Amino acid sequence: MAVAGMKIDLVRELGELYKPSAKKPAIVDVPELKFLMLDGSGDPNKSGEFQEACNALYGMAYTLKFMLKKEGRPDYKVMPLEGLWWMKGTRDFDAAKKDQWQWRLMIALPDEVTAADISRARKELREKKDPSALGKLKFKSFAEGKAVQIMYVGPYSDEGPTIRGLHEFARENGFRLAGKHHEIYMGDPRRSAPEKLKTIIRQPVR
Repeated sequence: MAVAGMKIDLVRELGELYKPSAKKPAIVDVPELKFLMLDGSGDPNKSGEFQEACNALYGMAYTLKFMLKKEGRPDYKVMPLEGLWWMKGTRDFDAAKKDQWQWRLMIALPDEVTAADISRARKELREKKDPSALGKLKFKSFAEGKAVQIMYVGPYSDEGPTIRGLHEFARENGFRLAGKHHEIYMGDPRRSAPEKLKTIIRQPVR
């Protein structure tokens, strides 16, 4: 259990789940984790809804972090943005049909965070900045279970071959694809060149 004065680093604690190899896929078991979540739809490059969701998520994550630290609760490193991606009416995710995308943006939180903490942080954020998507933000647990994943390095637009290779790896190992296409953005596109961006690509399997 975390104690006041220590800093929680979930990336380090969760090991291979957030530090996969870029050379070959791996099979992992993802435990139940707590998340801030916000749902939306459409092309993230054109949708104001996507940016509004990011603003609300990061605003809440940092408001919560500093609120708890001020209260003497354990400090934590804000986790990277994650995205679940899917399309209605089909199990296949077509990376080219961006206008049809459904998405759920997420930021993982330490176990120590409670619903009461979220309620207080939401009130504080609303009074200070009140991001437009704050009312849509949810606090939920998510257990992804067994999945295959790999670290992809490069522009988001060139992920296709890596995604197909990951799916083939799953089938070769006796799994069928299940759940939603999952990406974890370990790089910041505002600060890194596209060819250096790091993205964990994860696919739940059964």
